[in-house]
Amino acid sequence: MNRGDTPTITGLGTDGFYSGSCFAGRVRAPVPTRVGISAASLRLLYNLFFRTSGVLNYMIRFLQESGAFKKYFLGAILIVICISMAWYLVPSFSGQSFGINKTPAVATVSGQDVTVVEVQRQARQMIDQQGSRLGAQAAMLMPYFTQQAAQQLINEKVLLYEANRMGLRASDDDVREFLHRGQLGETLFPGGNFVGEQAYKDFASRLGFTVPQLEQAVKDDIVVNKLRATVTGTASISDAEIKQQFEKQNTKVKFDYAVIKKDDILKAIKPADAELRAYYDRNKQTYINSIPEKRQLKYVVIDNARLLAQTQVTPQDLQDYYDQRRDNYRVPGQVNVRQILIKKPLPGSDGKVDQTAVEQAHTKADDILKQLKAGGNFADLAKRNSEDAETAKNGGSLGWVQPDAFPVESVSKTVASLPKGGTSDVIDAGYAYVILHVDDKQEAHVKTLDEVKSEIEPQIKQQKASQAAQNLADQLLSDARSPKGLDGAAAAKGLQVVSTDFVTSKDALPGIGNDQQFTSAAFSQSEKAPPDEVPLHQGYAIYQVTAVKPPATPTFEEIKSRVEQEFKNERAAQDLQQRTQELSDRAKSDHDLKKAAKELGAAYKTSDFVLPDTQVPDIGSMSGGAAVAFTLKPGEISGPINNGNDGAVLSVIDRQSPTDQEFTAKKDQIREGLVQQKQQEAFGLFLADLRGSMEKSGKIKMNQKELEALTKPRNPEAE
Repeated sequence: MNRGDTPTITGLGTDGFYSGSCFAGRVRAPVPTRVGISAASLRLLYNLFFRTSGVLNYMIRFLQESGAFKKYFLGAILIVICISMAWYLVPSFSGQSFGINKTPAVATVSGQDVTVVEVQRQARQMIDQQGSRLGAQAAMLMPYFTQQAAQQLINEKVLLYEANRMGLRASDDDVREFLHRGQLGETLFPGGNFVGEQAYKDFASRLGFTVPQLEQAVKDDIVVNKLRATVTGTASISDAEIKQQFEKQNTKVKFDYAVIKKDDILKAIKPADAELRAYYDRNKQTYINSIPEKRQLKYVVIDNARLLAQTQVTPQDLQDYYDQRRDNYRVPGQVNVRQILIKKPLPGSDGKVDQTAVEQAHTKADDILKQLKAGGNFADLAKRNSEDAETAKNGGSLGWVQPDAFPVESVSKTVASLPKGGTSDVIDAGYAYVILHVDDKQEAHVKTLDEVKSEIEPQIKQQKASQAAQNLADQLLSDARSPKGLDGAAAAKGLQVVSTDFVTSKDALPGIGNDQQFTSAAFSQSEKAPPDEVPLHQGYAIYQVTAVKPPATPTFEEIKSRVEQEFKNERAAQDLQQRTQELSDRAKSDHDLKKAAKELGAAYKTSDFVLPDTQVPDIGSMSGGAAVAFTLKPGEISGPINNGNDGAVLSVIDRQSPTDQEFTAKKDQIREGLVQQKQQEAFGLFLADLRGSMEKSGKIKMNQKELEALTKPRNPEAE
């Protein structure tokens, strides 16, 4: 099948969808996407296709009014991308067929298993999404993320069960719309062309899915989002609620405040050794095994970058690669087209259309066509007359599009039949009357090898280098497990062996750095076990654990400095709390914050007028403990406010209410935010009630043994 052709081989329908499944060619490998249909073109498709009936007109109005639903729809796209990323980013699962091998289940939801493998994969994805923010704590937090992943996957199956029970379905049309108009459309149909069946199958395989399984995952997402829309569609907010929220967000206060700083208290604390020893003995339990496990390691790094620099691509490599993928370089026929669009009136509240207005629109389109035939400039007439504002300002230009990209058949046929420079008659496209003009045409053709050489050569080089790295790693591992040992195997191949001193799992290693995958492997291997192989971000490592020092409990002398710092922090926090409480009590007793601040040596300051989202020096966010300021009357004094580092007491000087003009400007924005909040709350309650009822009825069965094994806290130094 050629790139850009309509799929017609066995298993595919003529519309490009697998028989019995949602769609074909969902996504490709993560490579730079090509320019797809222009935004202007999509607007024309929207105009021509989605307003062709009274029902669809109603849907359009709904979409225009309901920002939340659109967000959920776009959210579904991101969910699918995340699913794809999760499969792509976990190499240990690559190539496995989901569901073929029976794996232990953490839970069963109406007969559907939530497997250990799924939970582990989801937990890893959650950690990956945190990026480098977790650092060395990632391993320690794995049980937490695993617990969250298990609950999330159970909830997803609960929602899918309920959606199916309610009869909600994802039709082929839903999926087509999702694919062609969502972000995936640029990947699946670059330039409006299906990437091809084989490319799609290859991609699904790399993610560990079969094609039907991948398609079903996306279909499930659409169904669950339909359920969400059904549950939250009636959420509404009263004007009184909007007004209350507006005033809460936009009322300003000005206040005096006194601050006691924790750092000043710390400087004054001089503990005696006896106090520190008593503190150590009292908290000795917290120091058990606080000296982390350490290991001596021996390893060889196989660096992809070095092999890549040594890799050569021959002319025959290029020719073979090109011949095997010739269809990928097929360029479809395209037209550079302009439009003049005259809208028809929408149906009224009674569902009827004003025929007089329809005739007037047709007359206007006919008049423009006459001007064009008389020599009028299409771009100028489009700017003055077209009722699609976005394309009108560009002279009606839709850019380069494929003729068959238009949902309305008469439009597609007209665009295909027009010669370069040709102008159509008035076309009745349902929602509007359209006149099209073709500025240029490009016939379908296949790019030559010379045209794509610069594109495919780096891909071939990367493939050859990756394969060479894998082969070298496998051979080195085999030799290292022979009598040669790791040192002999490395020497035979001219590779360097790195031998470390005793290191912890948090230490950066020469040639490897802080690679979580290597650390997890090296700190789970038995001492003096045979060498093993682990993939790295930059290649592979063949490693061996030569010695292990188990975790140890330090003596008082070994961690005296740590004990002293912890003692001082605890004492300072207690003193800060006591002194801030005393500051508040004195200020309230004398009705004078300034006097109390002077007596207790606290700094005394005055704020500007501030909003609830403002940061105030020494106070922090006004949405924290200092939010009490917005509940006080002028002259009132607060209780103690502690932000962790400083203690403060404040006295309100003045309040400033927002104006009616500000309310008018922000009303719609606040309404949308409150509606979304109410929808989230409603859906959360719905899910909680649904899950509770399914647990009571036995439709959800938990495997506590597997869940506890997965979420059992482990020694973070050994992860």
